[in-house]
Amino acid sequence: MRIDDEIFARMGELSPAEKKVARTLLASYPSAGLESAATVAKAAGTSTPTVLRLVTRLGMSGYPDFQKRLREEVTHHMNSPVSRTEEGVRAHGEEPVLQAAVAERIGLVEALATSVPPSEFDLAVEALARRPKHVAVMGGYFSRFAAEIFAVQLDQAIPFVDFVSEPLGHDIGKLLRLCPGSVAVVLDFRRYELTATQAASIAKARGATVVVITDQGLSPAAESADVVLPVPVAGIPFDSAVATVALLEALVEAVLLATQGRGIERMKEWEDTVQIARAYRETALSPAEATS
Repeated sequence: MRIDDEIFARMGELSPAEKKVARTLLASYPSAGLESAATVAKAAGTSTPTVLRLVTRLGMSGYPDFQKRLREEVTHHMNSPVSRTEEGVRAHGEEPVLQAAVAERIGLVEALATSVPPSEFDLAVEALARRPKHVAVMGGYFSRFAAEIFAVQLDQAIPFVDFVSEPLGHDIGKLLRLCPGSVAVVLDFRRYELTATQAASIAKARGATVVVITDQGLSPAAESADVVLPVPVAGIPFDSAVATVALLEALVEAVLLATQGRGIERMKEWEDTVQIARAYRETALSPAEATS
């Protein structure tokens, strides 16, 4: 239950002084609760102990615990696909969905020019193009699909690229292969995953160059990053991957160009070696040929 709903539900149990605090919190929810207990007490015309009694009545161990739960609630509300979708549906105009969706996603791609610092992009390209000993690419719940496509494409431009499906699970060996001179590419978007933060930290500790691709809120994994590439992700019902895919394709293109011929040779090796059963459309037969 949300804290404001809990306050409403318990209003009848509160003392007159506690009700003053409750009304102050609800009047400016949730920002009022992020102020100090003394500030809330002053705004409510009560005392700090009264504020503390209220949060204890709500089941919190103290005011820091109350604020921790409040921040988590705010973060969840901001990052939850359900919350964003509900707000997006209410705000949706009468413009046809296809046109509106296309226009929004074009805007996301165009925003890459300002969300991704060119210097950071260049550093990522340099790290990937300078013959890294090993490249480990990993993603999250949805972003792992984009990460896998990126790894497959990048592997055709430079060698020693691995897609790491479960960095702290059965793929841990690929993560532990990282060392100085190698690169870890971590995709992590809201709501941020602990695995990404831990994997980035391990990669950093092993001396690898860590590239984190995230949204503009910045994943906690960015704390271990040498390069951070923030992309716009707005959309409903889920964050859009359009700008992320555009960035990944730009990285592959830039790395290929930076290899100065090595990438082309790598692609030729792929073409000459890989065996993929391909289907071709047969030329339509004339009636005479069909019966012969």
